[in-house]
Amino acid sequence: MTTAALFMMLFVFMFMGMPVAVALGLSSLITILVFGHDSLASLALKLYETSEHFTLLAIPFFILGGVFMTTGGVARRMIRFAVACVGHFHGGLAMASVLACMLFAAVSGSSPATVVAVGSIVIAGMVRAGYPQSFAAGVVCNAGTLGILIPPSIVMVVYGAATETSVGKLFMAGIVPGILLGLLLMVAIYILARMRDLPRQPTPTLREIVDSARDSLWGLLLVVIILGGIYGGVFTPTEAAAVSAVYAFVVALFVYRDIGWPQVPAMLVDASKITVMLMFIIANALLFAHVLTTERIPQIIAEHIVAWGMPAWGFLIVVNLLLLVAGMFMEPTGIILIMAPILFPIAVQLGIDPVHLGIIMVVNLEIGMVTPPVGLNLFVTVGITDMTIGEVIRAALPWLSLLLVFLVIVTYVPQIALFLPNLLF
Repeated sequence: MTTAALFMMLFVFMFMGMPVAVALGLSSLITILVFGHDSLASLALKLYETSEHFTLLAIPFFILGGVFMTTGGVARRMIRFAVACVGHFHGGLAMASVLACMLFAAVSGSSPATVVAVGSIVIAGMVRAGYPQSFAAGVVCNAGTLGILIPPSIVMVVYGAATETSVGKLFMAGIVPGILLGLLLMVAIYILARMRDLPRQPTPTLREIVDSARDSLWGLLLVVIILGGIYGGVFTPTEAAAVSAVYAFVVALFVYRDIGWPQVPAMLVDASKITVMLMFIIANALLFAHVLTTERIPQIIAEHIVAWGMPAWGFLIVVNLLLLVAGMFMEPTGIILIMAPILFPIAVQLGIDPVHLGIIMVVNLEIGMVTPPVGLNLFVTVGITDMTIGEVIRAALPWLSLLLVFLVIVTYVPQIALFLPNLLF
């Protein structure tokens, strides 16, 4: 009764057009008042505890670092380096856009930020070079999803906070899948480019490659600092986020000098707006998770599934279907905070590694970001091109089949995600 009421209110509020965060908080509040045994004081305490969660402190720092990196010309230098590396192949500019998305994902932690930073430069460049605009937009829209798979990833931080899973292990688990997906996209681009005879760039000299690498070195060093610092035991993921924000500020303002002091206040305001929006969603979603836990809903579901004798592979099919549908209508943070508390205890009982489950969820959320009707990357791509939402959807959908194949591989070959964490931890 309580479970049905909670989820019914949540979906009714969302279909009424209520923001996800408000729908989560209001459905939780009404459930506690009408059906639950907790007091309002316990809800206030839960909201306060959410704001004090040490792991979640990484989010505003990663957002701030991403804003400095996006505005500070780092993406432009990474694109130049990517073009020097792979631009001379058939479809080289498209392959370079994927490589640039991989590199920028490793400093931003955000999928929309990756699409904006890379797409605003390379889509117009690809069209000028003779690529169809739909091809260019489809590639960047899908490659931008790497922003939440390749570490550091804000979504992984949220999953780690919701399930008490090591964020360091999650970051390490995202490296191999992220590189693999990037390579799959580049191979597909190369095959299509040969079939369609798409243009290629002149072969660069060794000096051009070295110069572009040196020019982008300061941005690439951020990856080394974050991951090297975490796995070298120098600092925690939260401390790494703070270091990355300071480093991005110094590089953008004093090394590359692409921004000046007058621009800094506006960038701080932009980062604050994104942080407040995200933390409001997280606070209400954790309140929702608190109601689930109080009513023992995840445990009851887990007991039923185990009693039915459902195998782990069957459960993972259900997980993927649930997340793919949810990704069509909700943004990644809300999905993680609603679904993870339910799915996590079941996965543990069935012997599924929590880190592997986290990567499966992230890959599903990647697909959700390019799936209509509310795929965020689709709308971001519309914002940086002169295309309509219908044209962007048609451009992105052919690449979706590749992401779905990749999802199946990651789901049923867990060592792709677990190889590095098992090696280093």
